[in-house]
Amino acid sequence: QVQLVESGGGLVQAGGSLRVSCAASGFAAGLAFDRTAMGWFRQAPGKEREIVAAITSRGGSTYYSDSVKGRFTISRDNAKNTVYLQMNSLKAEDTAVYYCAAAPTLLLQIRTDEYRYWGQGTQVTVSS
Repeated sequence: QVQLVESGGGLVQAGGSLRVSCAASGFAAGLAFDRTAMGWFRQAPGKEREIVAAITSRGGSTYYSDSVKGRFTISRDNAKNTVYLQMNSLKAEDTAVYYCAAAPTLLLQIRTDEYRYWGQGTQVTVSS
């Protein structure tokens, strides 16, 4: 069973930076991390879960929502089965629980329902 574990969340002042990580494990035969598209999502209180960034299985293509474009960077290290989200110039409106997710495809995925596996989430709080 695939497991995703996020880490690195916390409290940061507006304008600051934070990097969250997602370690993946439990891939069975036929589904390897380097054949899995990954995404970062977030959910703020009272709001729907939204995609923040996504990356293809080999890292060749990325996607960013308009709200984070130019401030956040998604990357992955397939040798470590880990995906990262570097968040710079953080704003109060970035406050949310951040989730990583995995989709069993090589391609870029931006729809929530395309992702099969989810982590438990990590809280990111930006103080203004």
